[in-house]
Formats: sequence, C-alpha cells, structure tokens
Amino acid sequence: MQRFQLYIDGQFEDGEARFESLDPATGTAWADMPEAREADVDRAVAAATRALQDGPWAKMTATQRGKLLYKLADLIAANAPKLAELETRDTGKIIRETSSQIAYVADYYRYYAGIADKIEGSHLPIDKPDMEVWLRREPVGVVAMVVPWNSQLFLSAVKIGPALAAGCTMVVKASEDGPAPLLEFARLVHEAGFPAGVVNVVTGFGPACGAALTRHPGIAHVAFTGGPEAARHVVRNSAENLASTSLELGGKSPFVVFADADLESAVNAQVAGIFAATGQSCVAGSRLIVERSIKDEFLARLKAKAEAIRIGSPLDMATEVGPLATRRQQDHVDNLVQSSLSAGAKLLTGGKHPTGAGNFYPPTILDCDGIASPSLVNEFFGPVLSVVSFDTEAEAVLRANDTRYGLAAGVFTQNLGRAHRLTRAIHAGVVWVNTYRAVSPIAPFGGYGLSGHGREGGMAAVLDYTRTKTVWLKTSDDPFPDPFVMR
Repeated sequence: MQRFQLYIDGQFEDGEARFESLDPATGTAWADMPEAREADVDRAVAAATRALQDGPWAKMTATQRGKLLYKLADLIAANAPKLAELETRDTGKIIRETSSQIAYVADYYRYYAGIADKIEGSHLPIDKPDMEVWLRREPVGVVAMVVPWNSQLFLSAVKIGPALAAGCTMVVKASEDGPAPLLEFARLVHEAGFPAGVVNVVTGFGPACGAALTRHPGIAHVAFTGGPEAARHVVRNSAENLASTSLELGGKSPFVVFADADLESAVNAQVAGIFAATGQSCVAGSRLIVERSIKDEFLARLKAKAEAIRIGSPLDMATEVGPLATRRQQDHVDNLVQSSLSAGAKLLTGGKHPTGAGNFYPPTILDCDGIASPSLVNEFFGPVLSVVSFDTEAEAVLRANDTRYGLAAGVFTQNLGRAHRLTRAIHAGVVWVNTYRAVSPIAPFGGYGLSGHGREGGMAAVLDYTRTKTVWLKTSDDPFPDPFVMR
C-alpha cells in the first residue's frame, strides 16, 4: 500500500496514529494514511504562527510571495497526471474529470500569484487639516482550512491561493475520506520552496483533529467547505477563538428549462449538471424544473442519455460515471431514493445500486410532480435528479426558490428579457444562463441561505484573508496641546 505523511513545519511525519484509506471502486484498502490528533494540530498551528510573525515569510515582499505561487502553479501542472490518479484512486472521481480539473487548478494559483503584489491600501481624505490617514491591508493571521473529499485540490486552491497572496499562513485539513491528493500536494509546496510553517497539511477525524483545529486559539479565520450540519459545529467552535468564517456549503440547485430553450443543449447541460462527478458536487443541478409543454420530450431525451452513460472503473478514460466516494454515501443516496419512492415519486431510470464490490450507484431520475418528495428538499450528493414541471414564469421562479439552499442555478431560455428577469429573481450566489458548471479563478463563487457565506474566487477572496489597519500621521510641527487646557 502507498504510505502518506502529514506535513508540519516543513517536515513530513507520521502523526500520532494511522488509518487505511479504501478504494471506492473496489472497497479494498489501498493506502496507509496519517491520523493527526490534537497534539499534531497544536504543533501545526504553532508552526504557522511562527512563520507568520518571525520567519522568512513575514519578511518577504508581496512580489516574492507571488513568485513562489507561480512556481507552485508550474509544479502542479507538471505533476497533474500523478495528482489526478491519486484523487481518482482515493475518491472514485473519474480520471477524465480529475485530469482536466487539476490541470486547471494550476491556473488558479497563477491568478493569485499575479494578484499578490496588487493588494492595495487606501488614502483617506480625512476632515482634519494636520493629519494624513491611510489604510494598510495586512494578512488576517493563521487560517484553518477544512476541505471535503470531493475535488480536494480545486476546493483547497480557492482557499490556499488567495490566502498565500494575502500573506497568511495556514493549516489545511484534508478530508479523512480521500486525503491522498492534498497530502501529495504538500510535497509540491515543499519543492516550491515555501518557508517552513507557511503551509501545513494534516488529516484526521472529528474532535481530535477537525474540532481541535477550528476552535484553536491561534486560528484567526476558518475557511470551510462541506455540509450545513458540519458547518454548525465549525461556527460553534469559532466561538472559542472568535475566528471569522467563510462557509461554502451544500446546494439543491434548480435547473430551469423553458419551452423556447435549445433542448439538446439543455439536456446535455443537465447531464453534466447532475451526473458529472457522479453527482458529488455542491452545485449539482439536482432539481429539474421544466416547462410542462416540453416535459415529456425533455425527459425522453434525458432518460436515453442517462441510460447510455458508461459506468465503470474511475481509472478508465472511457468511464463517465464512477463510484461514490464511500459506502456511507452510497447508503445515504439509496435510502433517500427509497424514501422518495415511498412518498410517491415515480422512478424513470436507475434507483438501485448494483451488488458486488465498489460504491456504485446508477444515474437516477425521479418524477416528483405533484408530491412532497424528500428528494426535492435534501441534498443527495449523488447522481439523482428530481423533476417537477411549471406552466408560468412566476411558477418557475417559485419552484426555483423553494429551497433552504442558494448556491447555484441554471436557466435555459432563448428569451433575453426572461433570462435577465430570472437572474434577478432566483436566490442563488451563481446563476448560469444556457450553460452550467462553468468556473474561473476570476469569478467569485458562493451562496445564500444554507449554502453559506463568503466568496471564493476573484479579488474578493483575497480581501477576505486581509484586515485593515488605520494609520494616523500628524503632519504639523506644533506640539500636541495640553489636553486639560480649554481653548
């Protein structure tokens, strides 16, 4: 089995314990992982604190930080095939997707490398004639980053990149379900020449690692991606250290299709939106809201494409849907499908996981028109689509907003005015029109409601890792007056 280590204070080490990581496609152990516990977390935070306050990192110019980020980006690009294979092996995400996504991850680091020396303060036109006042932007401090198992290298890049550009140091917690790609990423950080303690990478379980990190008194900011329930624990933990938080949480994203849409384009986008990444995406378009007049035709096309999807080994470039990341996740998806069928949902395709090894689940479509199905409310994080119809634009908006989440949405129409109306009316942090799942380091990303707060991507993400310092400078040569002499 492959053996991985923690990365703390510029050193690779085993941590206090070990655990085995299971291959989602076979159910067998394939790697030996380090398990960080509270003492490991303490050392990692202490190392990040020293690097922030006293080490070479603290003395670097912004331009020097940017050059290190450029070097890291080049190393990621050069090692993309290996990183992609590790992510596929450890999480079950298909190799054709990890390969393209990790190649693009390098561009995120290049983007933030370019921003590093463009983070500006400002001069204030103060109302006092003998004063100069300006704002400095400084790193917020040591950041705790908690990343889930799906797309770990991408979901860490949107945190690590802006935080390093801002001058922060960090402790990154990789998910215990599939930590291999981030633990290998630490080797590239080391090779790029980042000073010891700037980036620390650990993995572990529950209170002994995750809670210990997010409540640690040395943490100034917590950047978390995951589900709302886990986020509530993070927020409670942050009450201990009063750390600021940015939360990128789940979604139950509406995918709205009008009768005037290009149906073939919309069907292809819906397939990508719900079945890509085996549905294990926070922006999965899991609620199809389709105009009633085209519902039957749309579903016929969609069903045909879903049933033609190739399911198999995630390491095979021909595979289009691989396994779910864990058996626990497979059980969750299946239980939710069965409860939805019991509530009256109609199964159009899929709906039963195969027997045998691996955490596979077939592309599944549930017609939920006219019923209160659990599948319309709860996030699956799997390849399951729930379908409802509408007759009017107003009804489409009501259905789209009938969720506690608000991360993303898709709108398919050729009517430009309608597209503008819906982008205003839908409560979501990202709205795609006639496309889906498009991302860029230039564009902010984040949600409303139970989908969290804060934004990742763009300059806004960098500013979230800074705080302002107000500097007052008295320009007059006159001595400071006696405060007890009235004038």
